[in-house]
Amino acid sequence: MSERWQRHEVPTELTWNLNDLFPSDEAWASERDAILRDVSQVTAYQGKLGESATTLLACLEARENLQVRMIRVTTYASLRSAEDGTNPANQALADQSSAMTAQVGQTLSFIDSELAQLPESTLQAFLANEPKLRDFANLLNDVIDFKPHMLSPETEATLAALGRVFGGPYVVYQRSKLSDMSFDPAVDSNGVSHPVSFALYEDIYEFSPDTTLRRSAYTSFVQTLQRYKHTFAAAYAQEVNRQITMARLRNFSSTTEMLLQPQKVTEEMYSNLLDIIQRELAPHMRRLAALRKRLFALDEMRFCDLKIPLDPSFSPKTSIEDAGRTILDALQVLGEEYAANIKTGLENRWIDYLDNVGKSTGAFCSSPYGVHPYILITWGDTMRSAFVLAHELGHAGHFALANKYQRLTNTRPSLYFIEAPSTLNEMLLADHILKNTSDQRMRRWVIGQLLGTYYHNFVTHLLEAELQRRVYRLAESGKSITANLLTEQKGEVLSSFWGDTVHIDEGAALTWMRQPHYYMGLYPYTYSAGLTASTLIAKKIREEGEPAAKTWIEVLKAGGSLPPLDLMKMAGVDMSKPAPISEAVAYVGSLVSELEASF
Repeated sequence: MSERWQRHEVPTELTWNLNDLFPSDEAWASERDAILRDVSQVTAYQGKLGESATTLLACLEARENLQVRMIRVTTYASLRSAEDGTNPANQALADQSSAMTAQVGQTLSFIDSELAQLPESTLQAFLANEPKLRDFANLLNDVIDFKPHMLSPETEATLAALGRVFGGPYVVYQRSKLSDMSFDPAVDSNGVSHPVSFALYEDIYEFSPDTTLRRSAYTSFVQTLQRYKHTFAAAYAQEVNRQITMARLRNFSSTTEMLLQPQKVTEEMYSNLLDIIQRELAPHMRRLAALRKRLFALDEMRFCDLKIPLDPSFSPKTSIEDAGRTILDALQVLGEEYAANIKTGLENRWIDYLDNVGKSTGAFCSSPYGVHPYILITWGDTMRSAFVLAHELGHAGHFALANKYQRLTNTRPSLYFIEAPSTLNEMLLADHILKNTSDQRMRRWVIGQLLGTYYHNFVTHLLEAELQRRVYRLAESGKSITANLLTEQKGEVLSSFWGDTVHIDEGAALTWMRQPHYYMGLYPYTYSAGLTASTLIAKKIREEGEPAAKTWIEVLKAGGSLPPLDLMKMAGVDMSKPAPISEAVAYVGSLVSELEASF
């Protein structure tokens, strides 16, 4: 494997085109300054929101127009930082963007405070008397629901002004991870040395069938994690303490209640996912781990061995171009408009493909309103990368539609729903490949890939969520959040799930250091909610064809205009009950059984 690219060395056609946001840093700075000036167009309504429905509508529209512009500014800064976090200019953009957001947030905090002080009857009368205000009905109802937790206008303004400070723990985490960490080389079974980075370990080496290389890379990876564990624990502890303090200030019964409130999810729904999946999925995943151990004649099944491809001599390769064509074919079932958006994204540089020094790890999709989505991945010339791309294109396809058919206020659904469109695309890609191949090894590979998706969402992220649940409980009871506590708790979570099937060493217990999701509230568990829904929606599309696909497109167009339960019910899945979760887990078990039989 060659040395990693510097950002300026990456071929332009394999990078995203940020010119669609701003043609230059200078243009970005000019718009940032203009936003700070134009915030007065909104503050002109301060103290007047209760005067009439017309005045309230004008204020909300003015704020929304400013938010659309701010999204462009913050997205540009965020993507520049994601493409190379080691670049001082990019770091400066991120810092200036954060400062702008905090300043505007403080200035405009009067809106929610004034709305909270209005009688509910006044807001309902405004909605009844001004038809255009009904576009903001969800926003106004959210204010009504949050009313018991609002603080004084002065306090809300102060908290908004501290937004930049509150984001500090995540900045420390990201800067340390992307800018400061370095890793010793790993050695393969032939004695060849390979460079190691966060992205290379998680996207390449963790899947290597070469046990020497895989375990050598793991050793290198863990050694560096060890050196940063106290710094990362301190950053995460500050984030947890901030959330707990905010929950108490706002008079929530718990931090969990506060974090679930904007998701419109009950604690029962949250607990159902955590409890049912851990209980019912563990036996299936232990069978899969035991199969890997047997196939590779491993001395013991280690945590770093859990992602070995089951048939390593069969590793389907693909190019970026071929993967794009295959994905596009697979998504034709969702109709012309959806497929056209995906085609545009593949052909017009929505995607940043290659790893380079300082580039963010993992994969994500950012969907700025009024522009187009942007996708970051680390391409590996494999069909596995094609599935990652299909996943992120699921987010892109979703928001290309939501942003077109909804105004900004109603585009983003609850986090509880957000992973359903992405994981559904993985299901559709798998179905397409299976339908068009008679090769039994390819079928087995695709099933293995699907199980990788379930591992990612039902195991990796769900066990992150279980750690979060424990950490909040411990912190609320007065426990200090330290590296030792986090490592101990993560080790217990992993050991409980894997039993004696997998050896959990300290490196495994340090996986609490690997994901940024802990700084994003109760995000990790939502992966399992989305995948549960998409598993059952894919089944409907498989069985019913076009009618189910058309219904799904209407769900995507709805954006965030409906609560997550209603969106999922619209697609035919009732997530208020445990049954869909058990049905999805049983489907995973059937995939494991088919794999066992194939060997």
